[in-house]
Amino acid sequence: MSEQFRIAIIGSGPSGLSAAARAAELGIAHVLLEAEQQPANTIFKYQKGKHVMAEPGQLPLRSPLSFGAGTREQVLDAWRRELDQHRVNIRFGANVTGLSGQRGAFEIRLASGATVSAEHVVLAIGLQGNIRKLGTPGEALPQVQYQLDDPDEFEDETIIVIGAGDSAIENALALARRNRVVIINRDTEFSRCKDGNHSLLMAALKDGRMECRAGSTVVRVEATAGADARHALLFVAKTQQGEEAIACDRVIARLGASPPRKLVESFGVQFPNKDVGAVPQLSAHYESNVPGLYIVGALGGYPLIKQAMNQGYEVVEYILGNAVEPADEPLLRQKFAGYKEFASVNEVIARIQASIPLLSSLTTLQLREFLLDSSIHVATPGEIIFKRNDYTNSLFCLLEGAATVLSEHADGDAANFELPSGAFFGEMGLISGRRRNATVIAAEHCVLIETPRRSMLKLLASVEAVRRTLDQESLKRAVNTFLGHAISDTEMRFLAKSAVIRSYAAGEALFNEGDEADGLYLIRRGSVTVSRRLGGRDIVLSYVAAGNYVGEMALISSTPRSATVRAAVATEVIMLSAARVVQVLAGNDSLRTRLAATYMERMRDNMSMEYDAESGNLITFLMQQGIGEATDVLLIDETLCVRCNNCEKACSDTHGGTSRLDREAGPTYAQIHVPTSCRHCEHPHCMKDCPPNAIHRSANGEVFINDSCIGCGNCEQNCPYGVIQMAPLDPERRKPSLLVWLLLGLGTEPGMEQPAHDQALAKKAVKCDMCKDLADGPACVRACPTGAAIRISPEKFLDFASAQADAD
Repeated sequence: MSEQFRIAIIGSGPSGLSAAARAAELGIAHVLLEAEQQPANTIFKYQKGKHVMAEPGQLPLRSPLSFGAGTREQVLDAWRRELDQHRVNIRFGANVTGLSGQRGAFEIRLASGATVSAEHVVLAIGLQGNIRKLGTPGEALPQVQYQLDDPDEFEDETIIVIGAGDSAIENALALARRNRVVIINRDTEFSRCKDGNHSLLMAALKDGRMECRAGSTVVRVEATAGADARHALLFVAKTQQGEEAIACDRVIARLGASPPRKLVESFGVQFPNKDVGAVPQLSAHYESNVPGLYIVGALGGYPLIKQAMNQGYEVVEYILGNAVEPADEPLLRQKFAGYKEFASVNEVIARIQASIPLLSSLTTLQLREFLLDSSIHVATPGEIIFKRNDYTNSLFCLLEGAATVLSEHADGDAANFELPSGAFFGEMGLISGRRRNATVIAAEHCVLIETPRRSMLKLLASVEAVRRTLDQESLKRAVNTFLGHAISDTEMRFLAKSAVIRSYAAGEALFNEGDEADGLYLIRRGSVTVSRRLGGRDIVLSYVAAGNYVGEMALISSTPRSATVRAAVATEVIMLSAARVVQVLAGNDSLRTRLAATYMERMRDNMSMEYDAESGNLITFLMQQGIGEATDVLLIDETLCVRCNNCEKACSDTHGGTSRLDREAGPTYAQIHVPTSCRHCEHPHCMKDCPPNAIHRSANGEVFINDSCIGCGNCEQNCPYGVIQMAPLDPERRKPSLLVWLLLGLGTEPGMEQPAHDQALAKKAVKCDMCKDLADGPACVRACPTGAAIRISPEKFLDFASAQADAD
């Protein structure tokens, strides 16, 4: 005979334990069914000694069970004691195999053959039984593992850790104490982990305790042949610098897990789409489409422990019919305060879900978390949201009203259009890291949701449906932006339908000289070089940055590729099918004329460069120095430089006694010297981990550090070009004036050795800000008496290289 309960809870993770403890506290007939032999099995499987974080920090905890930051062992011990104190009715070894019924009459079937009846069911199962694997050759080798129990079992090994989440970072940090560890991240940033783990990771990388290969993907894992091999495995990855093979002893892949979808669907629960990572659509009270069946915790899209525990508490209150505000309600209410069209948080969220397609695939719970990171702006008609050539990179969604886009195609023609309610914009700045390519102005009744870049990247990394929607729309916009008024809407959709997004590591070829034409390449992120094989060596003919296209020459001439195109830095392109482009060209004289004009112009440039190989060599040199990801770079013409050091002195004088550049440091090719000075990268590495968010990009493109810097040194570590330094904050430090020193010889020479300072003084990060607050521009350039110091953007490299060659 089946046992009867008011509430049955399946799964004893944090949400399930919290729900059961609340039911026990209220004296409600309940049962907590756990398939394993201990509670909180996912946390039980954490690595030994793992530090469990209590995030999000701003949320209060609602649960009869306590929870604070501590080791895995401390958290589990506290919960075991409190479960006994509350007399929670928990049954171990109760593996649920089936569920049927609805509110008031559920029947739960167990693997043992027993059944349990309940009026309400709370599904709180986790994801750990469905761990994702590599999906590459070698994923099942015995030295490739997907969990880590005790990091102290391993010593003096080379270990590859794959993943960008908290588990991967925590495993890597623990293993790095006694091993060589290389962490692999397919993205260029660690956007999905907690801030605390992010800081610890950056500190370990800075100190050399760990290595990182960001922007890398796994190609294969091979067993090393021979019993005398030093390492058991050969791990091969595609990195930003090309393919790399690393000899190692083991691979630990922490790739997350997929929901147990088949089991949950057998309960009658519906998922919004077929994405592997999709979570069930739930009401604001965590109820699924099956009346009386509630889903909380990781399965509902809330993996953080505190959030899950709050949900466990709240779901019991909802079942009892009690009105309980979600823990994040006050924070969201404050965020929505300026938006007075709707009376409650739930109404605003419902409006967003219904009117913004980009966010429609998010569950209510995912959307609430997303909105905590975003801002809502009620714009006045005519207000400028951002200007063309601004260097902002947040994404905007139109909740209400409209916005006017004042665009301009590459051929100089204006292309103004209106974005309706529900649209999003700003994705090109988010993707490319370069200047905004249009001005956007608010129309009547314009209400906007603005999301910071890091939060948007986190969403794109975790919800495939959002990434797919953004990519599909941005493909159409990119085709229109690149090819302009020369194509109709029908042709634009035709070209975009077969378009694909491709990524290339630095130095990787998009196509090679002599290849058959496979398409037209629209560069939406990064930059490329165009080169030809002349006299037995590669000569760079041109440099092409994001916002332009390559590959039109073979399509126009119907001949094989006449040059090799390589990524100068990590690059992302949209490739339009050659067959479709040719088909459109056949019926579109305007587009054909436009591409032919570009073709002829590039032919002339390339022929000129072929006779001027030295220019190509200079461009090759600049690309090798990473200048391809710069937006502004300081160069010094050594034939004009008289070593007066006025550039450094002016920089020091302008910035309180600390020079932001080192004239003598850096590489030189022929007469062109690249001093150590900030390049103001299109995707600044220094911004990737700044705990106080002290590093910003101004509308004119200058990357600068404000006064909120705490001196953690993360930016100094993250910068691959060594242009950031930690300077002491000494109010007594002498700040000599260049003018006073030059005219009167008083004080210490600016930019030279300073008086000794107290080593105990706090330090802050300093770097070139291109003298953004000075109307006359960078002091280093203005102070150069011979014109040797110049600042140029990558788009001008070709002209600069040609001018240098002509001067020679």
